[in-house]
Amino acid sequence: MSPDAIGIAGTALTVHRKWLDAIADNIANANTATRTSDAAFQARYIQAQAGEGTSGVYVSGVQLGDATGRVVNQPDNPLADADGNVRYPDIDLAEQMSSLILAQRGYQANAAVVDRAKTSYEAALQIGRN
Repeated sequence: MSPDAIGIAGTALTVHRKWLDAIADNIANANTATRTSDAAFQARYIQAQAGEGTSGVYVSGVQLGDATGRVVNQPDNPLADADGNVRYPDIDLAEQMSSLILAQRGYQANAAVVDRAKTSYEAALQIGRN
């Protein structure tokens, strides 16, 4: 196991946590209505980039979704305009759920790497003591 396995996996844990946070925010706001004169909630999409050499991975930026969203006719909505329309974000829940599963599994895999590296390092220390 690489001497920097914990550090590299740790950077991936951070990226996956930020990805999970963005997905959770997107899902939580998928049904957030706004006035048609206002911008819709903009979904966040995390951009990751490999570090130099073996330094792991990091978040290189956040791309925002379309603020146009989709206009829905809901005359009973208190935010409706004169025509009875409100604006919702254009967030695909199926896509977000698929991304959620990928991000969770990536996080779990990197947490397992940290755990196994820790176990290996502890075994190496035990050998040194005997």
